Amino acid sequence: MPAGSFDGQYVWHPAADDHRLARACIDVRAGRYRSAGDVLREARGDYDLRAHRSLVLASEAADSDLAERWVGEEPGPESALLWARVAMVRALRSADADDPRTGALADIAEAACERASRYLPEDPTPWVARLALAPISRPLDAAPRGLLTAPPGPWRLLTRALGLDPWNREAHHRFVACFFTRHGGTASARWDVVTFLAHRAPVTSALRLLPFVVLAEEYDPGSLLAYRAWHRPQWVSAATGSYLHWFPSVADYRFTPVLDLSYLAHALHLGGQPRRAREVLTAMGPYAARMPWSVFGAPDEQLTKARRSCGLPVPATR
Repeated sequence: MPAGSFDGQYVWHPAADDHRLARACIDVRAGRYRSAGDVLREARGDYDLRAHRSLVLASEAADSDLAERWVGEEPGPESALLWARVAMVRALRSADADDPRTGALADIAEAACERASRYLPEDPTPWVARLALAPISRPLDAAPRGLLTAPPGPWRLLTRALGLDPWNREAHHRFVACFFTRHGGTASARWDVVTFLAHRAPVTSALRLLPFVVLAEEYDPGSLLAYRAWHRPQWVSAATGSYLHWFPSVADYRFTPVLDLSYLAHALHLGGQPRRAREVLTAMGPYAARMPWSVFGAPDEQLTKARRSCGLPVPATR
């Protein structure tokens, strides 16, 4: 799906050019849930789309009683999923704020995920939501064979999600996040896990970009040479591989995968491949994501810097 041309301003909303989702978000903010049900129902069977839409809608609904009201008035697969995602978002926000209610909110979210999984057993999204809660609940299952450090973690949850959708994007990202430093992970375990998962994925998959998520997450601005990490031959090669094998498929997506394109454009830009970075940034159109640009400063400024270096138009200064 083409993102459209850049019109001089960035669009930061995660719905991007999924216009049906964007309209559903407006309705959710107004307290209406019919269109949310429509876009979630339409995404049954396309689990990356269902995960994306449910997460965006949950972020809009988390500060209201819409999800509770909907699941109470019209219980079903879509209302149960949104309620599970809303409960998940609230628990994660509580954990980030060190709120003492985090444990109770996580228990509510776990129960909501269990309910959603019963409504539509073939949908991996409730299991993805439970993976998102893993840094709070901290399940420590034994790692499968093939990992040098054999780090314990929520492997059973990952297995359940991938058993339903083997290359589910969010499941992989949520699992890798369990090994971030902020969640108590070590560098050796983190790189062991991300290497294991990324190398399993097809070369045509956006999951090959997982190492760049870790590079951005663990970037240390206090290290003078940290920004040079993207120049290392292994990461230049990885970015090139995603550009050659995954990027051509983006035109067939039902919505522009802005976050994955951002990681690829960022890696190509820092890896000294401006022509390729220009193509990826052009494919994004006006749509933007704060990560990974924010690791080096204000995301709009960093994105503008990258676009300017590639010879692309940038927002007018005010």
